[in-house]
Amino acid sequence: MPKVYCTSFDSKIGHIYIASTDNGVCKISIPKESKKDFFDWLSDHFDDDDVVENKSRNKEAIDQLNRYFNGKLAKFSAQLDQIGTTFQLRVWKELMRIPYGTTITYKQLARRVGVPRGFRAVGTANGGNPLPIVVPCHRVVGHDGSLGGYSAGVKTKEFLLRLEGAIIL
Repeated sequence: MPKVYCTSFDSKIGHIYIASTDNGVCKISIPKESKKDFFDWLSDHFDDDDVVENKSRNKEAIDQLNRYFNGKLAKFSAQLDQIGTTFQLRVWKELMRIPYGTTITYKQLARRVGVPRGFRAVGTANGGNPLPIVVPCHRVVGHDGSLGGYSAGVKTKEFLLRLEGAIIL
């Protein structure tokens, strides 16, 4: 079994937990997801004995997230180890094609992944994204431009979209 290196850090949006494997970052928990939720997700995907505390293994991703929060990074380059179903991976791949500072609707996302009537299914896949911010699920909005839900709360989604210049209220 692969080792999972995890740590946490404070950011402009609050306390973040992060985990990676030798293949890349696999989980980011942004505020509103508890430490317990973070470790429950890890337990669902890895043996508990393989999870170790290691900040240095996550340094690059932490540095990139901090640069993003400070408006100094528009595209992440950290290696990712995405864990999900084939459909989720397809949705998350499409999320990464949404340019910084722009948004699309759930309906547009559904069309882009080849399920034009599947906006609820892509919404569910979007909500299950274990790598928020880096895989920018916050860039998907309702058909009327409403921010809709977000795992870290609508205020955090609004903060991220304002940071990117995607919304000006």
